[in-house]
Amino acid sequence: MTFREALAGLALLLSSAAPALAHPHVFAEARLDVDIDAKGDVTDLKHVWRFDDVFSSTVLMEFDKNKDLRLDESELKEVTDTVFESIGEYGYFQLVTADGKDVAMARPSPFIVNFDNNQLVIIFRSKPAKPLKLAGRIDFGVYDPTFYTAIDFTDDASMVVNGLPANCTRKVIRPDPDQAIAENQQSLTDAFFNDPTGTDFSKIFATKLELDCSG
Repeated sequence: MTFREALAGLALLLSSAAPALAHPHVFAEARLDVDIDAKGDVTDLKHVWRFDDVFSSTVLMEFDKNKDLRLDESELKEVTDTVFESIGEYGYFQLVTADGKDVAMARPSPFIVNFDNNQLVIIFRSKPAKPLKLAGRIDFGVYDPTFYTAIDFTDDASMVVNGLPANCTRKVIRPDPDQAIAENQQSLTDAFFNDPTGTDFSKIFATKLELDCSG
C-alpha cells in the first residue's frame, strides 16, 4: 500500500487520476533544523511536518481500527510504518544538493508519527550518507516529486542553521512559479503531465535554505 493510497484513504487509485495531480492534494507546514559541527560538517537534519486538518482527519479515519476516534500505540505504529516505507521510495522528500549535485542521505532514524491538536505530525532526523563538508553552495529543502503533497515553510524562521561558520552565509530562496516554469520550459513535456510520478520537476518550486561558503 503506497503513501498516497493508505494515508489519503482514497477509493480511486491515483494512477487513474493522473491529470488531477498537477497540483497538491495534501498540505503541511514544515520546520527544518540543520546542525553543523565544529569541523564544519553537516551532521544531521531534523524535519518536522505538521499536516492540514482535512488530511489528518482522513488518516485518523483510515487507521482508527477500533473506531474510538483516536490512534492508540499499535495504530500509530501502522501509520509510522506505512509512511516510512512509502516516502522512502522518494528519498523521504528531502532536497539536499552540493553545488547543484544531489547528496545521498542515510536512512532516517528515529522516525516518529503522532497527533498533536488533531493534526498529523511527522518528525525524523537524517544524516548525509558520507561526511558533508560546508564548501561551495549547499541547498536544503523538502519536496514531493509526485506533486501530491505540498510541504512548505510558512516563514524563513522555520529553516534553522545551528553552528554556521562565520565564513558562510545563509538565505531562504522561494522560487517564483512563473519564473521557474519559464526557466525550465524544455522540461515541460507531455510525458510529465500524463505521468508526473517519479519526476523531479516539482523540485524547481521547492523553498530552499541555501548555505554559501564559497567566499
